[in-house]
Amino acid sequence: MDYITSFDIRLEKDVYYPGEPITGCVLVENSENIKIRGIRVLMRGKAHVNLKVMKSGERKTLRDDQYLLDEKILIWGKDKHDEADATQILPRGMHQFNFAFQLPQCQMPCSLETKLGTIRYYVKVIIDIPYASSPQGIKYFSLIAPHIDCMEEKYLASLCGQDHKVRCFRCCQRGMIAVRVILERTAYCCGESIRLKAHIENRQDFTMCLNVRLFQNVEYRIDKGVLGEVKTTTSTVLEYKSPTVSENTQAKFDSSMEQHPIRIPCVPPTMIGVCRLVQIYYVLKVSVEDERKNESLEMEFPLTIATIPYRSPQAQLYTITHDFCVDYVEGGKYISPEFRLGQVYDGNGDVIEEEEDVILYRPVYVKVIEKPKGLGKITKEILDSRLSESPASIRRGLKFGDSQKSVNALLPPTSEPGNGKNPVPSLPPLQSPPQRKVDDKIPYNLIESSKMDM
Repeated sequence: MDYITSFDIRLEKDVYYPGEPITGCVLVENSENIKIRGIRVLMRGKAHVNLKVMKSGERKTLRDDQYLLDEKILIWGKDKHDEADATQILPRGMHQFNFAFQLPQCQMPCSLETKLGTIRYYVKVIIDIPYASSPQGIKYFSLIAPHIDCMEEKYLASLCGQDHKVRCFRCCQRGMIAVRVILERTAYCCGESIRLKAHIENRQDFTMCLNVRLFQNVEYRIDKGVLGEVKTTTSTVLEYKSPTVSENTQAKFDSSMEQHPIRIPCVPPTMIGVCRLVQIYYVLKVSVEDERKNESLEMEFPLTIATIPYRSPQAQLYTITHDFCVDYVEGGKYISPEFRLGQVYDGNGDVIEEEEDVILYRPVYVKVIEKPKGLGKITKEILDSRLSESPASIRRGLKFGDSQKSVNALLPPTSEPGNGKNPVPSLPPLQSPPQRKVDDKIPYNLIESSKMDM
């Protein structure tokens, strides 16, 4: 419709959890008065799988859909099922129509974009104009699901595996290798480090190391026909090799004590039993690798990618953020063409400069950013030193424009360059210092983190 000059859908935020309300508005600007039957808003969640298979020598394409959400509200006018002449006049100008939905509080699959299947959640707006094409708009959002907490009892139990092998040559015993592996817990959030301990005994004449790999398995299933169709893709999420173990020695390995921890990158969470078409699960594979790249004593442990991180008073402080999936596993290495906004060639020029595509939508997932070790102690010392300053020194700093709050809090006082004199010492702290606002001298985040450290 030419009379509609602007049409936009705005949500309160782009990331939601199950059970949260979804609020937003529809902005419509029209240059003339137009007849509209009604404006409808739909909230939908849809899983789609597209598999190409060979059946009796013929290539066929199997498709299947599963609707996870399907709600509809009318924000203006009347529904299309009402009387045919039930139209109203929308006066010209800018109009804003608010809407609200409620996500169900249940286990739901997360947003996912792969080449073989997708899980999408979106809000769709339809402006029903009689005897004309109805303008439509779609706004996608990311859903963080399913609800998997690392603190559940079934994930806190440790797993242990051990194995040994004796290598022989022409019936003569050459040596033995043995390994014992302990996985402290089986659920981790993206950004957390895998807690793994191992004891390796090498009684052979060559060196070896511990090889740790995490695999992602995505299973697509279409239950059509007699048996249906199932296809599984496997991707390597991470690979880690421990320091080498010399011949005829033994060594202990602890991932929490290493300089380079085994940190999980941002990937989709484990999704089993919440979607009929797509399943996602992870397997941690631990093996012993010799200097010739030969692997032996392979052990597999089930590992769960959760959406709620591990919480412990002794654990480090962390921040929960949302990030895109890494581009080498399912969920990050494919972007649908409908979400790419590239440059269009109009035929006027011979050479077109290539520009990066604008990505309109990509799902995000939970990621934990851990605070560096020792920061809590430093923050506490900074807070104590600031609170012990006298009122005179605080007024002196305010008088000369001490505006760099966080920078000056982290730097010790130094003398002026070139004079060679020591800094003027502050007055001794009072026994009962009066109350004062510390927000002018100490950043708020340092105060809160220090309280948690104490």
